Amino acid sequence: MINCNCIVQANQFSADTEMALRDKLTAFAEHAFGEPADITWRVIPKNSGFTAARPSVSSIILVSANRPLPQSERAMLLEQMCTLWASETQQSLNEVVGVISDPQA
Repeated sequence: MINCNCIVQANQFSADTEMALRDKLTAFAEHAFGEPADITWRVIPKNSGFTAARPSVSSIILVSANRPLPQSERAMLLEQMCTLWASETQQSLNEVVGVISDPQA
């Protein structure tokens, strides 16, 4: 299983959007890493995140790869992951923070 942590603000997305994101992230993990995603959905209270001293609507997606990734592949996968998130949520790519880390040694 590929660990995937999604950090969002309370009431940011509907239950349907959350389920669609879970499905798409699982498909993404299976395509990219050959394993389904083990998704942890972390909700922080609304208006707890700030960008430029204003409440933020950013989402954070943290994925732990099951193998070391060359930078070119990591960049391609990050683009795919953030684009699928932005498309499903109707957020700007500027509001999506994506991280794909290598496995811990």
